[in-house]
Amino acid sequence: MNELTFPIIFMVLIVMVEALIIARQKQVSFSWQDVVFNLNSGHIMLWLFRGLELFCYGFVVTHFSFGVVDNWPTWLVWLFTLVAWDLGFYWLHRLHHRYRLLWAVHVVHHQGEHFNLSLGVRNSWYSSLTSIPFFLLLALMGVPLTVFMTVSVLHYTIQFFNHSGLIPRFKWLEAWMVTPHHHRVHHIKTGGYANRNFGGSFIIWDKLFGTFSESPETPHQYGIGGEAATENPLIDSNRPFLRILGVKKVNKPIHSPRYHTGKMRLVGGTLLLFTLVIGYVYRYGYGFNGTTLEQVGLFLLLASGTVALSGLSSGQNWGKWSWFVVASMMVLLIMMAGWITPFWLVASTLLWLHSVCVLIGIGSTVVDSDDVQA
Repeated sequence: MNELTFPIIFMVLIVMVEALIIARQKQVSFSWQDVVFNLNSGHIMLWLFRGLELFCYGFVVTHFSFGVVDNWPTWLVWLFTLVAWDLGFYWLHRLHHRYRLLWAVHVVHHQGEHFNLSLGVRNSWYSSLTSIPFFLLLALMGVPLTVFMTVSVLHYTIQFFNHSGLIPRFKWLEAWMVTPHHHRVHHIKTGGYANRNFGGSFIIWDKLFGTFSESPETPHQYGIGGEAATENPLIDSNRPFLRILGVKKVNKPIHSPRYHTGKMRLVGGTLLLFTLVIGYVYRYGYGFNGTTLEQVGLFLLLASGTVALSGLSSGQNWGKWSWFVVASMMVLLIMMAGWITPFWLVASTLLWLHSVCVLIGIGSTVVDSDDVQA
């Protein structure tokens, strides 16, 4: 599964390189905690549902295709898919801002308050699920799954780089392509800019459908108004739906932090956990064929790890213990599964050592009880 893991490794590396540059320059607003949440927003869950999205697409194109593109030249199929996919994404994106149920999925992405590449990987657990209906027309027309997957990766790569806080303006591109200059407008907190510049790769859709806007000249902030994110992907991905159902407890305030985990220690834990996610992807791919108990166990531990890491980020005592338990169970699973390879042994051991350091307070600062009560 090298074709799946190498792009993920590249993504993490470039996110960290840009984050280090921005943090060093200190010219724009930046938060390591924001980067941690963005990388920890539940990519193991996203991976599961991305697999389900591709399964649904493959099922439809195999059993219900009308074969519209079957006799088209290969180059025309690719060109059509390239353009049609982006048009589908434009309407997907626009409707996710219009309807409350869809916004409950998309709001997680907009809660990020710092514009950098890590924001490009911040998403709800359920983003792939609500994408399914918008691309099934391509399956009904007979666009092959391999073409759909390749075009999807290309467009998502463009969208990823359109969240960069460092890429300069390319005015010659801005007439027809979405650039970071265009997309940052969409993330501005005030002035209704969130309902502008919905395009993924081609800005022509916004110009055609009347949703295009230039960047304002006045200073601005990113994010959304109202309730802030909690740093817990389990809560942030599910709270909007619970609120729709009228569950009042989701509005309870978050507990004050009991300690502060050092920034680099927090980032280190994030990278170690993400390394194991990459290992999962390498070993199982999208993981819907021949599922084993070891795969289920690894999946559940990685999902639990994202929640435990959020506890560390928000300074909760349960986060320390949960992180230690997850790391310990990870070592146990790897030994029982017989994955005696350098990757699994080194990654799991480093994760466990990290959890021990966190548990005994190395790299953490206890918050004064008076500050907690205040």
